[in-house]
Amino acid sequence: MNTEEQIRSEKKTGGYSRREFTKLIIGGSVLSLYTLNQLNATVYQSITSLNQKYIKDESPDGIYWDAIMKHYIFQDGLIMMNNGTVGPMPKPVLNTLIKSFKIQATNPFDFYNYFPRKKAGVRAKLAKFINAAPEEVAMLRNTTEGMNFVANGLDLKEGDEVLISNLEHPGGIHPWRLKEKRFGIKIKEVPLGVPPANVDEIVSAFKKAITPKTKIISISHTVYITGLITPLKELSQMAHERDILVLADSAHGLGMLKLDMKELGIDFFCSSPYKWLGAPTGRGLLYVKKEAQDKLWPTIATYGWDKVKDARKFETLGQRADPLTFALGEAIDFQQLIGRDRIERRIKALASYLKQELQKIKGARLHVPMDLYLSGGLTAFSIEGIQPEKIVNYLREKYNIVIRTIGREKDNTAGVRISTHIFSSFLHVDMVLEGIKHLVKHRK
Repeated sequence: MNTEEQIRSEKKTGGYSRREFTKLIIGGSVLSLYTLNQLNATVYQSITSLNQKYIKDESPDGIYWDAIMKHYIFQDGLIMMNNGTVGPMPKPVLNTLIKSFKIQATNPFDFYNYFPRKKAGVRAKLAKFINAAPEEVAMLRNTTEGMNFVANGLDLKEGDEVLISNLEHPGGIHPWRLKEKRFGIKIKEVPLGVPPANVDEIVSAFKKAITPKTKIISISHTVYITGLITPLKELSQMAHERDILVLADSAHGLGMLKLDMKELGIDFFCSSPYKWLGAPTGRGLLYVKKEAQDKLWPTIATYGWDKVKDARKFETLGQRADPLTFALGEAIDFQQLIGRDRIERRIKALASYLKQELQKIKGARLHVPMDLYLSGGLTAFSIEGIQPEKIVNYLREKYNIVIRTIGREKDNTAGVRISTHIFSSFLHVDMVLEGIKHLVKHRK
């Protein structure tokens, strides 16, 4: 079997037919709520059986992951290696989303009477997923909204300093730019290496930049532009010794890494579950540590903003698309059943293999560290003499692999970025490498 035949084989839909699921997507009313529940039960029974078979294997081989891959729905032949922008939903998540919207469409009374109580259960799941208290979790729309809520909600005065890195996402920069323009705060950019050598290099760079005016460090945890995983635990320890707050932009962290708010020790944390967790777009996480909640004003106010005494006061946004919330809960269930440790190991194993093999290619430069503590499932790199767009286009045209360009020439981060999630395989990584080697061989 050649490479393309192997991929086609991997992409066969399991559990139920593509035709049946197409009906589900196009017209949810075709299938009953009972059928939707049965479809989810079939998926979870499949995963349970796999877990029982591999109960003693903390890092199962490709057979396990080939089976898990079938619980995602892709167009025939599509190999998605850019879930760092928007990731796919597993079948149970899409089922739950459709089911919830159907209830809203057909019985709004049940929706606004019963479903609000169900939201509390999702909040509890999300809090447990990151080892936080439900009272520390607000469910927003995305990471950018959370970053804005923190920047806007802190009482900072003219001359107060905010430290950021040179690798921040626009959603992590411009909330502070707005605050700078309105209130005269000062933003100081801390340069980080591409890639940095070790944890101490990162922590020391911020430590040196601190002055008596520094009030908060606003840092990308999962750096979109390189793939670096910032050492939040060590950074928070250093900052808190100096009475400085820490805000983390972890747009990619939820679903990629096993997150533990207590261990990380940060004050504020934002993430987008629709990238690596498999939730639908439109739901985001804002974690506000209990001890920091009184320091943050709500940005949007309606009834309850002055009565609620925990993180829920930061999500008083009026009526929202609650089916997105229930689908988020389903995405958590899906990952929990597989196992968060197992998922993180698989993601990092694929990324490590990709990085190791890229190092063997002449002219390849990794923008992300090899160190597993400082890297996750995002791998950014460049190839000398080959434009990033050419790599992206060739892999899509030759193999139907989706990756993306990333970075900026001015700070030596221009290149491509590849996401290696659990629906990826070593075969997919080999195809990427094969394509890059072809381009290098025919480089002019």
